[in-house]
Amino acid sequence: MNAKPKVQERFAEPVRKIILEEPSFGYRMVVGLLGFNKNTVHRFFLLKGRRVKKCPIGLRPSVKALPSVATGPEKRWATDLCRIWTGCEGWAVLALVIDCYTWELLGWHLSRSGKSKTAESALERALIL
Repeated sequence: MNAKPKVQERFAEPVRKIILEEPSFGYRMVVGLLGFNKNTVHRFFLLKGRRVKKCPIGLRPSVKALPSVATGPEKRWATDLCRIWTGCEGWAVLALVIDCYTWELLGWHLSRSGKSKTAESALERALIL
């Protein structure tokens, strides 16, 4: 004796109102706007026949990397930020500047915050060297 899944009216009405105002919103957007449990909103979408995207199962296509268009050294640089666990001090942010032609590390800066000053300091070091 399986009971048909239900959504309580106190949850259904706000969801219905948002869908009428913005029909393009998916259930994740509705969850974010209303702060409801995602399973409740997902169930409402399924019961009302609204499309719910399924996550792909198995291998996902990889992104094909394009070759660098740098024609020589010092023509094109790239930057990157990464977070590093430092143990007792917690997380730190490492900013790197590399030459796209030679893949040489030109500058770096390690800081506790990932603000724009971190990348700016790494770029300043690259210009000095």
